[in-house]
Amino acid sequence: MLFRCGAARSPSPSASRLDARPAVVIYPRLMDASSPLVIYVDADACPVKDEVYKVAQRRGVRVVVVANSFIAVPREPWIERIIVGAGLDVADDWIAARAGPLSVVVTADVPLASRCVKAGAAVISPTGRAFTEASIGMALATRDLMTDLRAAGAITSGPKPFSARDRSSFLSALDLALVRLQRPR
Repeated sequence: MLFRCGAARSPSPSASRLDARPAVVIYPRLMDASSPLVIYVDADACPVKDEVYKVAQRRGVRVVVVANSFIAVPREPWIERIIVGAGLDVADDWIAARAGPLSVVVTADVPLASRCVKAGAAVISPTGRAFTEASIGMALATRDLMTDLRAAGAITSGPKPFSARDRSSFLSALDLALVRLQRPR
């Protein structure tokens, strides 16, 4: 159940005190489409989309979900779904062209993270790892090394399963990035 600030609500006689409190409060002035802050989600295989929606709603930030094919998103005015054409890096190109200093990009794609960091965006992986100018070079080198080792057959296993700890780390990193971007300059 969602409520807008200032909206009057009279609980039904059978509602308990806990039911009478709104689960989430939306601040309409922050949900304004002209708000400069935006979260871009590289949505194909992103395990934290629901967490992005919750944090964005609480903080009053627009979300743009970008995918190569149809993906279900909540029907909210502050969430936009972009379906780009099929092809290698089409979604990445779309996000990189729009990312900037008032953006948070959520992606596990290290080359996309590098492009967005260079554009001045805050970039976070779904595991909560923040990519920065200081760390992106090492992340690219590690990615390239792992790709070469997999191609040579030296590594046959994939990444470790996504965990509750990863989810928690992501939530903390996203909240921190938004707090930093929303501070008055």
